[in-house]
Amino acid sequence: MELFAAMERDDYEELLFCQDKASGLKAIIAIHDTTLGPALGGTRMWTYASEEDAIVDALRLSKGMTYKNAVAGLNLGGGKTVIIGDPKKDKNEAMFRAFGRYIQGLNGRYITAEDVGTTEADMDIIHQETDYVTGISATYGSSGNPSPATAFGVYQGMKAAAKAAFGSDSLEGRTVAVQGVGNVSFTLCKYLHEEGARLIVTDINKDAVKRAVEAYGATAVDPADIISVKSDIYAPCALGATINDDSLPLLQAKVIAGAANNQLKEPRHGDALHEMGIIYAPDYVINSGGVINVADELNGYNKDRAYKQIAKIYDSITRILEISATGGIPAYAAADHLAQERISLLKNSRSTFLRDGHHVLSRR
Repeated sequence: MELFAAMERDDYEELLFCQDKASGLKAIIAIHDTTLGPALGGTRMWTYASEEDAIVDALRLSKGMTYKNAVAGLNLGGGKTVIIGDPKKDKNEAMFRAFGRYIQGLNGRYITAEDVGTTEADMDIIHQETDYVTGISATYGSSGNPSPATAFGVYQGMKAAAKAAFGSDSLEGRTVAVQGVGNVSFTLCKYLHEEGARLIVTDINKDAVKRAVEAYGATAVDPADIISVKSDIYAPCALGATINDDSLPLLQAKVIAGAANNQLKEPRHGDALHEMGIIYAPDYVINSGGVINVADELNGYNKDRAYKQIAKIYDSITRILEISATGGIPAYAAADHLAQERISLLKNSRSTFLRDGHHVLSRR
């Protein structure tokens, strides 16, 4: 893999390799763009098949964070960390403390948070070595688990998408097919149930399905059938790439709005949704409630302020769908355009973020 060529394609700023033999740490920090401010993005721990796969994932995810933070209106750039290892077997205190020291060495250019394979407890360990970490436990005066905030944002974005599709943002009587009922989507189901939506759910975890059925009167279906069930809204909240060549002909929903990352297997699948007249709420916009919530910690966490900002996801999805409709372009492209426009406007007025420069975000 030619690293500089890969970084040049999407104009990445920095790629840092972090190694600590004693603890087993093998981490890659990718910083994509700090035009808007320091890079914020979580730490993912995964059993990658190769080092190259880990690098590609770090680069891809960090660019996604740049766009997510830009559209969310945050004064933050995009970054991401991947740790190579099995989160069930390879974690230890020394690993996360060593990683925290690497983050501290970046002097504020990168701020981390939890992601797939890492937890609030892991962030607390990192916090022993650096202040440049969010999503730590509430005992430190922080926001704690971001899942409820993500769910609230998805709910707001789903209502905006419903209005574009059906002329009303009311979800009462609407049938929502929810793929995956983990922490985020279980809370999402609560919002939907309280508004009077009919829920169809699935998950590979049978206990999670049972919980949703008992709590919200949901109808359970086999994971293989969730795409093709008759519904108004399909909410992918588990695996990515569920919008693909195989699933597109089976879709019966008029709206796709869910919490999962990377819902489109390829951009052309977003093109196909547009051609089919299916309203798509771009994933990195609708699921940005969590990052908005943890970003509020940087100013001293205030839940009311954070949730007011998260509620604006409704406006962001509305604007994106308006751009899509008037411009005749797919929704994912409209979202990218919005992110690129904001970064471009500020590129000439803000230089690359420096911890000791004028634009400083610090924990109070």
